[in-house]
Amino acid sequence: MIAVIGLAAGLAGCSQPQPGAEFNDPYEPVNREVHAFNRGLDQAVLRPAGEVVGAAPAGTFDWVINFSDNASLPGMIINGALQGDGEGVSINTMRFIINTTIGALGLVDWAGKMGLPEQSTDFGETLAVWGVPEGAYLELPLLGPSTERDAVGEIVDLVLDPLEKMGTYDQQEYATIARVGEIIVERGDFGSTIDSILYESADSYAQARLLYLQNRRFELGESAADDQIDPYSIDPYEEFDQ
Repeated sequence: MIAVIGLAAGLAGCSQPQPGAEFNDPYEPVNREVHAFNRGLDQAVLRPAGEVVGAAPAGTFDWVINFSDNASLPGMIINGALQGDGEGVSINTMRFIINTTIGALGLVDWAGKMGLPEQSTDFGETLAVWGVPEGAYLELPLLGPSTERDAVGEIVDLVLDPLEKMGTYDQQEYATIARVGEIIVERGDFGSTIDSILYESADSYAQARLLYLQNRRFELGESAADDQIDPYSIDPYEEFDQ
């Protein structure tokens, strides 16, 4: 764990933004190539699949998101503990117990109906709590907008996933399928917003970068003030990153 913190801090420390800069993007040429790949993937696969899902009656695929979210809870519990968030750990633990049992392995979100909303977190947030700077902006293949800190967090979240270590092969396979399904369902739910960013803006790369950094910083409490955040900013990748 110390090596991971050192790696994240080292990457972030080597790529600090210029004074007064809104973002730090020294890898922009490569990032734009990855963005073009992600945009092509969206146009060829995710957008058509999302349109099919979006045409279904509201709530039809809630069970996909419920199952995927439930499979992610053990990792969130670990990150909550690493952040010293006792309340978040307690709520997510109760959610996992309730939804895994009476919620049929998470297909039904009974915990949410009982007033126990998911306390979403990840290892990128853990690193932020520990004081690691965000580092340079990155766009990752398949995963979309990120930063050096969050990219390290993505890797660690995969390693921390208890399902990968203790789950059966079938459980791991179902969890992976559910996460892919969640991406498609979210693409359908937020189709018009994502389309406006990827296909209607003058520079989809710059627009996605701006919205991601604004919303991620606000989410982590790293924004200077609420009134400096664009109230219309929506992170289309927020759910995809979990």
